[in-house]
Amino acid sequence: MLIGEVARRSGVSARMLRHYESLGLVRPSGRTGSGYREYSGEDIRRIFHIESLRSLGLSLREIGRALDDPGFTPSALVDDLIRQTRERLAAETELLTRLRRIDAAEPAGWEDVLQVVALLQALGSKNADARQRAALSSADEVPVPVEALVEAVLSETEPNVAGALRWALARSGDGGPALLAEGLGSPVAAVRKRAVQSLAEMPGDEATARLHDALANPDVAVRGYAALALGTRGVADAVPTLIDMIVEGRNDTDAADALSVLASDTATANQIATRLVDRLAHDTTEAPARGRLTQALADIPGTTASRALVELSHDEDRAVALTAAYLLQLRDTR
Repeated sequence: MLIGEVARRSGVSARMLRHYESLGLVRPSGRTGSGYREYSGEDIRRIFHIESLRSLGLSLREIGRALDDPGFTPSALVDDLIRQTRERLAAETELLTRLRRIDAAEPAGWEDVLQVVALLQALGSKNADARQRAALSSADEVPVPVEALVEAVLSETEPNVAGALRWALARSGDGGPALLAEGLGSPVAAVRKRAVQSLAEMPGDEATARLHDALANPDVAVRGYAALALGTRGVADAVPTLIDMIVEGRNDTDAADALSVLASDTATANQIATRLVDRLAHDTTEAPARGRLTQALADIPGTTASRALVELSHDEDRAVALTAAYLLQLRDTR
């Protein structure tokens, strides 16, 4: 078979076939009387083998080794190709992400594009000051894309930088709460904590709804941060979690403060007082927890809390009784 027919059937150009021959990859088995290259069936099979290996990313030199070296084993080369491919995919994915974020910023011109690129690079800087400046620059005409801010805040370990990023997210508009909510499902506890802390500082109904969903999160720390934030927003569904925090001694002072905010509503105040009394009466509630629950009644208005304190002033636990009596005196002087 002549070179033109081989090129037509194999899809490999005649020029490339001559290049393969110059490298010694393919050697036509014969020549016609006129001196034209003539390829046998075995030659054509070798051409298809070359093309198959090229499709895997092998160089022509590597293909020559693979086909001609009897001692050649493919495992090491394939492992190296896998590594190279993963690195290439990671680089392409990073580029695609950067382009999408630039597009999301809706740049008006190339100056805007360059500014967004500079901001994205600064957010990924190893220098904490540079990252903080990038976060604070969200007040400029070309804002930092929300996706980039979320990615940065979920990975940030420096408290000052994290605070700047949360501030920037709170001003970023739509999209932030949903992206942060995805972080609540991270297998890394630190990422979940950063996500809920950021949600707690975001305004609006969507952030509140995401925090409400977080009350059912398997991570006890996430539930706690969500409950504290919801308490300050007047969401009564946070009450059970806040009381659990008091019993367990986790941010119990903050939890008690959140309960006092919720208790500004009379109906909620009675609900809180009733729940606190129920936990106090629970057989498994230990002495330190009973003391914290008693103290939590201090800022809960209404007759339910007052009656509970009167009863507790005669409690068998002297520490609880003294705390309740003292709190009653404070209530009388108000």
